[in-house]
Amino acid sequence: MPLDHRESLFRRIAERRDDLVALTRDLIRIPTVNPPGDVYTDCAEFLGRRLAGRGFAVEYVRADGAPGDSDRYPRTNVVARIEGREPGPCVHFNGHIDVVPAGQGWTVDPFEGVVKDGRVYGRGACDMKGGIAASVIAVEAILEAGIPFPGALEISGTVDEESGGYGGVGHLATLGYFSRPRVDHVIIPEPLNVDRVCIGHRGVWWAEIETKGRVAHGSMPFLGNCAVRHMGAVLHRIETELIPRLAAKRTAMPVVPEGARQSTLNINAIHGGQPEDHGGLPSPMVPDRCRMVIDRRYLIEEDPEEVRAEITGILEDLRRERPGFDYELREVLAFLPTLTDADAPVVRAVGAAIETVLGRPAAQVVSPGTYDQKHIARVGHLKDCIAYGPGILDLAHQPDEYVDIDDMVHSAQVMAMAALSLLRREV
Repeated sequence: MPLDHRESLFRRIAERRDDLVALTRDLIRIPTVNPPGDVYTDCAEFLGRRLAGRGFAVEYVRADGAPGDSDRYPRTNVVARIEGREPGPCVHFNGHIDVVPAGQGWTVDPFEGVVKDGRVYGRGACDMKGGIAASVIAVEAILEAGIPFPGALEISGTVDEESGGYGGVGHLATLGYFSRPRVDHVIIPEPLNVDRVCIGHRGVWWAEIETKGRVAHGSMPFLGNCAVRHMGAVLHRIETELIPRLAAKRTAMPVVPEGARQSTLNINAIHGGQPEDHGGLPSPMVPDRCRMVIDRRYLIEEDPEEVRAEITGILEDLRRERPGFDYELREVLAFLPTLTDADAPVVRAVGAAIETVLGRPAAQVVSPGTYDQKHIARVGHLKDCIAYGPGILDLAHQPDEYVDIDDMVHSAQVMAMAALSLLRREV
């Protein structure tokens, strides 16, 4: 990129610092909480109006029939595109507009967008409305600077990333929005820290285990068959046998933080016995059902079938060994590990821009959890995709979540420089 173009671009972005903060605050104030999927349409239309005013062609795409989609909670996505002066590649910035529930422990209003100490606080500030705002400012700065480019720039705001992404990027990918020849390079502004390029993620397998029993009076448990005790046996085997084996599995992938370079298993939820949605005392019953949801994160070196077999092996052993033990196993979701080539054009373009803006080499990392790259690779068959954005990964989903304003400015400069390098095929 010519030096005068680069300096003009960086200066414009720095001068729009207040606009970047205001846009981030506006997005935080739209409480797109998932579940259930509140005000998705409001947020999509807010972004759409802004981008339409800058000359983008804007589409709204509802994921009819996707998990959670309803007339009350429509899964509304926005996709905006602007063409360059001549044919060429397309660079797409994709950000998810949904945020997790605020939870407890906040010292500020989680949906006010409080600014203090050089930071913007709020649910989604880090994950990832600050990243969406930075990508919007980056593209607007390119247009305002009048820097000519071939091809096209796209920005999308998509839903449900926090719950699998089926109604967002997953749905759009099935419609061809993340495949060639429409799109060539994708940057997802997830909060992986401002000096790091995220080239992939670990695999995930979620499953629900249900142990079965037989009801009886609680004063005579010997006449029943307690499903909760059966689940206790499952938990004991997981705790004493499986988790130590997982801790010994290590990966060559540069996963961050360090603790995620091993295989992990989390117990997402467990419930047995009578429902708790009443104010009185339960009746004396032996529970005949107990359900547990597990979240297994695995490494690129592992076979997905072996990941499943670790659990089914425990369950089958217990069926043979434990009187009255029976179970059902239901897969909730499954995604393979994803890894973009370290020498791919988008990796090199973003890495070079980080070094120019920050004055230090970029680190290449892998995310501990999945993000929407999984759908772009699996459904769109597009490999030139990375995550890069402002925000500290460890703050995601925490109380008092924030994004550093300087990091947003720097990341917008990186995104703008990288986008132009890719459009001009300078990498």
